[in-house]
Amino acid sequence: MPKPQDEVLRQILTSAQLPTLPTMAVRLLELTCQEDTSLADIAGCIAQDMAFSAKILKAANSTFYSFQQQVTTVNQAVSLLGINAVRSLVLNFTFLSLGKQPENSLFKLEMFWERSLTGATAAKMLATHVPGVDPDTLFTIGLLQNIGQIIFAITAPTRYNTVLERLAAGGQDIDETELEKEALSFSHTTLGAEVVKTWGLPANITAAIRHHHDPAAYAGGDLYEQKLVNIVFLSDLVTRIFYSRDPQLHYQRLHGEADRLFGLNDQVLKNFLAIIDREITHSAHYLEVPINAVRPVAEIIQEANIRLSMLQCSYEEMHRELILAKLELEAIRSRLTEKNLMLERLVNIDGLTEIYNHRYFRTFLNSEINRSVSNRGSLSIILADIDHFKQFNDRYGHQSGDFILKELCVVAKQAIRQYDLMARYGGEEFVFVLPETSPETAMIVADRLCRTIAENDFTDGYRHFRVTISLGVASAAPKSTEFNQNEFIAMADQALYKAKHLGRNQAVLYQPPPPQTT
Repeated sequence: MPKPQDEVLRQILTSAQLPTLPTMAVRLLELTCQEDTSLADIAGCIAQDMAFSAKILKAANSTFYSFQQQVTTVNQAVSLLGINAVRSLVLNFTFLSLGKQPENSLFKLEMFWERSLTGATAAKMLATHVPGVDPDTLFTIGLLQNIGQIIFAITAPTRYNTVLERLAAGGQDIDETELEKEALSFSHTTLGAEVVKTWGLPANITAAIRHHHDPAAYAGGDLYEQKLVNIVFLSDLVTRIFYSRDPQLHYQRLHGEADRLFGLNDQVLKNFLAIIDREITHSAHYLEVPINAVRPVAEIIQEANIRLSMLQCSYEEMHRELILAKLELEAIRSRLTEKNLMLERLVNIDGLTEIYNHRYFRTFLNSEINRSVSNRGSLSIILADIDHFKQFNDRYGHQSGDFILKELCVVAKQAIRQYDLMARYGGEEFVFVLPETSPETAMIVADRLCRTIAENDFTDGYRHFRVTISLGVASAAPKSTEFNQNEFIAMADQALYKAKHLGRNQAVLYQPPPPQTT
């Protein structure tokens, strides 16, 4: 005989109230599961639905992705985003359109969207610190992680109301999964996993939804799936910092679990939590989800500590402390905003030239490698070195050398495309990252840079300097995220060495050595 929970699950999955995916979303999932699907196939599927097409274009032009160029067609959007990101976007928009406020239910739909968006943003941001996972996929899993709750509210409102009543009475920090098992035979994590399974979503998404409250229970043995489960588990802890009655408890637990699972130290989490409120707001804007103003985590924790201390104060003391606390919170918020801006600049910008530094270049290159893998496209880099730079310093002094470095950056940035990256590699060396660029086009850019610098009159008001650069170009089409960026840079460095050896003031494209014959 079937178990009681199996029968309840069958009733819910066959319920007429169970939300279903739109035809276009179903077709897109089918296409993304086929190995021979092309970007053109994906774009053609989306183009059949005007509403989804408009949303995809809006997302591609939003700060959520920050492409340098204007995206005007679905084909262009799909090419830039890649199949995984497009699939995630369609699922995101589909999920956020599920149903209306359930009738006769204590379930708060608007709060559910807000919490889901917080979890999705946290999952995506955490994914950037974990090698080998796709942040767009984690955003979708984070958004879907508690889908079982809304399914309960839609298909079994009366029984789910008993769970919501006990949560309201006992606080959001009690284990809701145990209450759900008692009232409905199984938890929202089980229900959510089974629902997305019927939608045809990949098994790794199903596993992350099923186990995100208890990652230790995952027994699949797949290291990639375990990473997804762990990330979504951490994203749930972040969400509880914003919405629980005891944020300090989840704040401390987040620090311990993040270090245990991924080795994320306190400074990484401090930087992460310092900007997550802004990222949640950005996510809500691009997905068109109305949410309340998101407060900084530091303010939430500070307020929680103040509330705890106030329990020991008299009414008069509480009133006085409250006024002082509000003033302190305003000061903290102002200092946080100022320090965040300073931190972002210090971390990513070279102090002398005011272009991106070596650290940001590495991060950007890794991101573009992942994008090239998704898009099956090419990627090029250029290493440039100022010819005889030491002579400028020795003859005219370091101030003149600094002037040449800064002026060269101004001139060079005018010779590259808006979405190309220029960064200081070190000393008098600079590096350019050219996304979606073939070897032929990369050489055109390199030759233009070489010519532009050589023809520019470098004058500081007293002297005129003639400056030339040598450039090494490397191009590749990464096949997987295991692509070695150090070897890629070494290819460009070898080409740069050859350009120097051939007489400088020129660009050379890296050519692999011919195979050795025995």
